[in-house]
Amino acid sequence: MSVSASVVKELRDRTGAGFMDCKAALAETDGDMDKAIEYLQKKQLASVTKKAGRIAAEGTCGSYVHAGGRIAVLVEVNCETDFVARNEDFQAFARDIAMHVAASNPLVVRDTEIDAAEIAHQKEIFKGQAIEEGKPANIAEKMVEGRLKKWLKEVCLLDQPFVKDPDKTVGDLEKELTGKLGEKISVRRFTRYEVGEGIEKRSDDFAAEVAKQAGL
Repeated sequence: MSVSASVVKELRDRTGAGFMDCKAALAETDGDMDKAIEYLQKKQLASVTKKAGRIAAEGTCGSYVHAGGRIAVLVEVNCETDFVARNEDFQAFARDIAMHVAASNPLVVRDTEIDAAEIAHQKEIFKGQAIEEGKPANIAEKMVEGRLKKWLKEVCLLDQPFVKDPDKTVGDLEKELTGKLGEKISVRRFTRYEVGEGIEKRSDDFAAEVAKQAGL
C-alpha cells in the first residue's frame, strides 16, 4: 500500500526508528499507527537480543553537575564503534543517564553487581520488619522476597524509572537506543559525588550550649 510521508514522519517522531523501517512497518500493518509501533518494538527487541553478546568497547563518558556544584556524576556508556560514539543521540543518552544518576542515586548499574553479603543484610532487615509487624513465618518469608525485589529495582540503575519519563526504565532506554543505532549500547559504570558525603558532621546541641553559657 502507499504510505504518505507525513504518516511516516509521525511514526518516526513517536518511535525514533529510521525512515525505511517506519515505511515498512506501516506497509506491513496497512497503515495502522498503533500496530506499526508494536511491529517496530518487536523488531527492535529482536535486534537488541541479537546484539546482546557483542563486545562494546568504544563509547563516551557523560557528565552532569547539579545543585550549584554540590552533586557531580560521571558515567561511562559503551558502544561498538567510535562512529556511534560521536552520534548525537548516543551523546545525549550519556548525558541523560548522568543526570538520572545525580537525581536517583542508584547503588549499582545492574543487580548482578550487588554483593551477596549486602543482599543477605537487606534480607535480615526485611525479616526483622516482618517479625515486628507480627506476620506468621510463612507470610514473613514471602514479604521478605517481595521487599527484596522492590529494593533491587530501587537501587539498580537499569531498573529505575527514568527521571524524564517514568513510564520507561533506564534499561528500556538502553534497549531502544541499541535498536535505533544498530549497535550494542551498554551503561558500564558510574561515579557519583556529593559534597560532604561520608564526612561525619558536627552536631552541637544548641539548647545545651545556651544553658551552659547561662550557667544553668
